[in-house]
Amino acid sequence: MSEKKERIVFDVAYQPQVRTNTDTRRIMLDVIIALLPAVVVGVINFGVAILLPIATSVASAVFFEWAYRKFMKKPDTIGDLTAVLTGLLMAMTMPPQAPWWMPIIGTFFAIVVVKQLYGGLGKNFLNPALAGRAFLMASYAVIMGAVVVDGVTTATPLSYMYAGEANPYTVGQMFLGAGLPGAMGEVSALALLVGGLYLIYKKVISWRIPVGFIGTVAVLTLIGGHAGYSNVDWMLQNLFAGGLFLGAFFMATDYATSPVTLNGQLLYGVGCGAITVLIRYFGGFPEGVSYAILIMNLCAWAIDKAFRRYQFGVTKEDIAAMKAAKKAAKKAEKEAV
Repeated sequence: MSEKKERIVFDVAYQPQVRTNTDTRRIMLDVIIALLPAVVVGVINFGVAILLPIATSVASAVFFEWAYRKFMKKPDTIGDLTAVLTGLLMAMTMPPQAPWWMPIIGTFFAIVVVKQLYGGLGKNFLNPALAGRAFLMASYAVIMGAVVVDGVTTATPLSYMYAGEANPYTVGQMFLGAGLPGAMGEVSALALLVGGLYLIYKKVISWRIPVGFIGTVAVLTLIGGHAGYSNVDWMLQNLFAGGLFLGAFFMATDYATSPVTLNGQLLYGVGCGAITVLIRYFGGFPEGVSYAILIMNLCAWAIDKAFRRYQFGVTKEDIAAMKAAKKAAKKAEKEAV
């Protein structure tokens, strides 16, 4: 049987249809290239063994996308590299000692449940990789939260900081990621910063979301401080610890789940940063980046609606008059019936 042709419908009421003149495959390839420095640091830190879970995550994401669309008789979309990127991002948020089957479960949830069941590329309302990670955190919290170095379970810098203990890692170590425990792709702020600046240079992402995100975390932690740390040191450690840079440059900027309006992007980034700090200070676990982005994903449509731009030459009074006219027409129609 031949595959059914999928009708393309542009739903202008949903997330933006046009953000760039570059094709999807080229965009995804640029993001994958931008992630390579963090992957290299991960291999240096944890050894070449982490390439296996990374490869498993990517391969399973591609397989699930292909299998779902084949089963549903929809056009094949694995060539656009979005599944590859989802699998890579999923792997980078996982601990290096994660069992081989865990990325398979995570990518199934990300690709099938979060992405494809809602219509595929551009129609998902949550970032698939982050939703997959959240699912794994809820299902396998012990494995996802454990970090093993040389066979010994240890804490991440963020865990030390929010447990009220002295952080044994310096700001320099945390910025470079040298010998740091943590998720496979999150340990080096420098590597992620290089990748993020590459994406801004290539105009794949806007500076507004990452600057709003990172800047808000910086300001709030500088003001809030913490016992046992100077305010500046506390701010810097919050910036370089955990998944802040990975989330700000590579997750929060996802086209389908972030605002398109320029002011909306700034507000979205500020919201991500504020919720991250709120969770880090008052939450039940030290990291808040993933859940902050997922919460703001749900707010993206409202932010765009609040900051939507109107047709050139149309004033607020014109818009109010049009609304009043529509309301009057509906009222007259009801009275006529």
